[in-house]
Amino acid sequence: MEYYNYIKSLHLIFVITWFAGLFYIVRLFVYHIEANDKPSPEKEILTKQYQLMSYRLWYIITWPSAILATVFAVTLLVMMPGWLNESWMHVKLAFVLLLFLYHLKCHQIFKQLQRGEVRHTTGFMRLWNEGATIILFAVVFLVILKNAVNWIFGVVGIILFSILLMLGYKFYKRIREKNNS
Repeated sequence: MEYYNYIKSLHLIFVITWFAGLFYIVRLFVYHIEANDKPSPEKEILTKQYQLMSYRLWYIITWPSAILATVFAVTLLVMMPGWLNESWMHVKLAFVLLLFLYHLKCHQIFKQLQRGEVRHTTGFMRLWNEGATIILFAVVFLVILKNAVNWIFGVVGIILFSILLMLGYKFYKRIREKNNS
């Protein structure tokens, strides 16, 4: 148990950098997709730059952070195996699985954009960007509250928060469309 706080600190650091990478990569996807609509040579210059920025972010920060956060999480679970008997941990691990699925979908989009394939709209990407935010909120509330009743309220709160994000996005989209007219 002597190293518990060090392992926990490293886990948190890499969770934070993992989320930072996920938040920023999707923003780069938005910019990359927007660059696709620019005239030449601006389109080619921007596309090349966004591909390079995405590549560096994805392979130098995001993937290593995901792997290290997982290694330290598993280490914590080995040190504290009783957590696996807790209901809040089961729900947290379900959200972590969801986070990995989100990460893998981002990887798929990353690979498509690296090949020059644009399969999503900027609107989709802006909404997709909120996925990591929702998972982050859920996991933080679960870890802090740990109580079954509280995490149920937390999940309801996450759903309400998600609805507010969607409404905020629609409002933002209307303002952008109005300003572009």
